[in-house]
Amino acid sequence: MAGIMLRSTAFNDHDLLPGRFSREGGNVSPPLEWSEVPDTTEELVLIVEDPDAGKAPFLHWLVTGISPESAGVAEGAIPEGGREWPNSFGTTGWGGPHPPLHEDSHRYFFRLYALERPLELPEAPQATEVHSALTDKEIASGTMVGTYYRS
Repeated sequence: MAGIMLRSTAFNDHDLLPGRFSREGGNVSPPLEWSEVPDTTEELVLIVEDPDAGKAPFLHWLVTGISPESAGVAEGAIPEGGREWPNSFGTTGWGGPHPPLHEDSHRYFFRLYALERPLELPEAPQATEVHSALTDKEIASGTMVGTYYRS
Protein backbone atom coordinates (compact mmCIF):
# COMPACT_ATOMS: atom_id res chain seq x y z
CA MET A 1 0.00 0.00 0.00
CA ALA A 2 1.18 3.49 -0.84
CA GLY A 3 2.13 5.96 1.87
CA ILE A 4 0.89 9.50 2.35
CA MET A 5 3.37 11.92 3.90
CA LEU A 6 1.62 13.52 6.88
CA ARG A 7 3.23 16.24 9.00
CA SER A 8 2.53 19.35 11.06
CA THR A 9 4.29 22.67 11.45
CA ALA A 10 3.19 22.75 15.12
CA PHE A 11 4.73 19.49 16.38
CA ASN A 12 6.96 16.66 15.23
CA ASP A 13 6.02 13.00 15.07
CA HIS A 14 5.93 11.49 18.61
CA ASP A 15 6.45 14.91 20.25
CA LEU A 16 4.35 16.69 22.84
CA LEU A 17 1.36 18.56 21.40
CA PRO A 18 1.39 22.27 22.26
CA GLY A 19 -1.15 23.17 24.96
CA ARG A 20 -3.28 25.36 22.67
CA PHE A 21 -4.56 22.18 20.99
CA SER A 22 -5.74 20.64 24.28
CA ARG A 23 -9.31 20.84 25.51
CA GLU A 24 -8.40 23.24 28.34
CA GLY A 25 -5.79 25.22 26.42
CA GLY A 26 -7.75 26.61 23.48
CA ASN A 27 -9.17 23.48 21.86
CA VAL A 28 -8.08 24.33 18.32
CA SER A 29 -7.09 21.67 15.83
CA PRO A 30 -3.44 21.63 14.78
CA PRO A 31 -2.28 22.51 11.28
CA LEU A 32 -1.56 19.49 9.09
CA GLU A 33 0.12 19.09 5.70
CA TRP A 34 0.04 16.06 3.42
CA SER A 35 1.47 14.95 0.11
CA GLU A 36 1.79 11.88 -2.10
CA VAL A 37 -1.96 11.28 -2.31
CA PRO A 38 -2.64 8.74 -5.10
CA ASP A 39 -4.24 10.07 -8.29
CA THR A 40 -7.10 7.58 -8.02
CA THR A 41 -8.25 8.93 -4.63
CA GLU A 42 -11.98 9.66 -4.40
CA GLU A 43 -11.87 11.20 -0.92
CA LEU A 44 -9.60 11.66 2.07
CA VAL A 45 -10.61 10.79 5.62
CA LEU A 46 -8.91 12.15 8.73
CA ILE A 47 -9.27 10.46 12.09
CA VAL A 48 -7.57 11.47 15.34
CA GLU A 49 -7.85 9.03 18.23
CA ASP A 50 -6.35 8.22 21.62
CA PRO A 51 -5.81 4.47 22.11
CA ASP A 52 -4.67 5.02 25.71
CA ALA A 53 -8.03 6.32 26.98
CA GLY A 54 -9.57 2.97 27.88
CA LYS A 55 -10.84 -0.23 26.30
CA ALA A 56 -11.84 1.48 23.04
CA PRO A 57 -9.97 4.32 21.32
CA PHE A 58 -11.27 7.80 22.15
CA LEU A 59 -12.26 9.67 18.99
CA HIS A 60 -11.00 13.27 18.99
CA TRP A 61 -11.69 14.27 15.38
CA LEU A 62 -13.27 12.66 12.36
CA VAL A 63 -13.47 14.42 9.01
CA THR A 64 -14.71 12.69 5.84
CA GLY A 65 -15.16 13.91 2.28
CA ILE A 66 -11.88 15.84 2.23
CA SER A 67 -10.88 16.87 -1.28
CA PRO A 68 -8.08 14.69 -2.69
CA GLU A 69 -6.67 17.86 -4.31
CA SER A 70 -6.12 19.47 -0.90
CA ALA A 71 -2.65 19.52 0.62
CA GLY A 72 -3.46 20.23 4.24
CA VAL A 73 -5.52 22.16 6.73
CA ALA A 74 -4.75 25.32 8.68
CA GLU A 75 -4.82 25.51 12.47
CA GLY A 76 -8.40 25.65 13.73
CA ALA A 77 -9.88 25.03 10.26
CA ILE A 78 -11.85 22.27 8.57
CA PRO A 79 -10.12 20.50 5.65
CA GLU A 80 -11.36 21.50 2.19
CA GLY A 81 -14.62 19.73 1.34
CA GLY A 82 -14.63 18.00 4.73
CA ARG A 83 -17.55 17.02 6.91
CA GLU A 84 -16.87 16.94 10.64
CA TRP A 85 -18.51 14.23 12.73
CA PRO A 86 -19.26 13.91 16.46
CA ASN A 87 -16.26 13.08 18.64
CA SER A 88 -16.24 10.99 21.83
CA PHE A 89 -16.91 14.14 23.90
CA GLY A 90 -20.29 14.31 22.16
CA THR A 91 -19.54 17.49 20.21
CA THR A 92 -18.97 17.87 16.49
CA GLY A 93 -15.48 18.75 15.28
CA TRP A 94 -12.14 18.82 17.06
CA GLY A 95 -12.08 17.73 20.68
CA GLY A 96 -8.61 18.37 22.01
CA PRO A 97 -6.58 16.10 24.29
CA HIS A 98 -7.82 15.91 27.88
CA PRO A 99 -6.33 12.88 29.63
CA PRO A 100 -6.82 12.44 33.37
CA LEU A 101 -4.58 14.55 35.61
CA HIS A 102 -1.23 13.04 36.62
CA GLU A 103 -1.56 10.10 34.23
CA ASP A 104 1.27 9.10 31.89
CA SER A 105 1.28 10.75 28.46
CA HIS A 106 -1.44 9.66 26.10
CA ARG A 107 -0.75 9.13 22.40
CA TYR A 108 -2.87 10.88 19.77
CA PHE A 109 -2.79 9.17 16.39
CA PHE A 110 -3.46 11.43 13.41
CA ARG A 111 -4.34 9.20 10.45
CA LEU A 112 -5.15 10.32 6.94
CA TYR A 113 -6.64 7.76 4.56
CA ALA A 114 -7.00 7.94 0.79
CA LEU A 115 -10.10 6.04 -0.34
CA GLU A 116 -11.13 4.72 -3.73
CA ARG A 117 -14.83 5.21 -2.94
CA PRO A 118 -16.77 7.29 -0.39
CA LEU A 119 -16.96 6.11 3.20
CA GLU A 120 -20.35 5.11 4.62
CA LEU A 121 -20.76 5.55 8.37
CA PRO A 122 -23.52 5.42 10.98
CA GLU A 123 -24.78 8.74 12.37
CA ALA A 124 -22.35 8.97 15.32
CA PRO A 125 -19.59 6.42 14.66
CA GLN A 126 -17.07 5.22 17.21
CA ALA A 127 -13.41 4.88 16.19
CA THR A 128 -13.75 1.10 15.79
CA GLU A 129 -16.71 1.57 13.40
CA VAL A 130 -14.67 3.98 11.30
CA HIS A 131 -11.83 1.48 11.01
CA SER A 132 -14.27 -1.27 10.01
CA ALA A 133 -15.80 0.97 7.34
CA LEU A 134 -12.32 1.69 5.94
CA THR A 135 -11.73 -1.99 5.19
CA ASP A 136 -11.28 -2.62 1.45
CA LYS A 137 -11.58 1.11 0.61
CA GLU A 138 -8.14 2.35 1.69
CA ILE A 139 -5.54 2.79 -1.05
CA ALA A 140 -2.99 4.81 0.94
CA SER A 141 -2.53 6.25 4.40
CA GLY A 142 -0.26 8.37 6.53
CA THR A 143 0.11 8.55 10.30
CA MET A 144 1.75 10.81 12.81
CA VAL A 145 1.53 10.75 16.60
CA GLY A 146 1.43 13.51 19.15
CA THR A 147 1.56 13.03 22.92
CA TYR A 148 -0.07 14.96 25.73
CA TYR A 149 -0.34 14.81 29.52
CA ARG A 150 -1.84 16.97 32.26
CA SER A 151 0.17 17.57 35.43
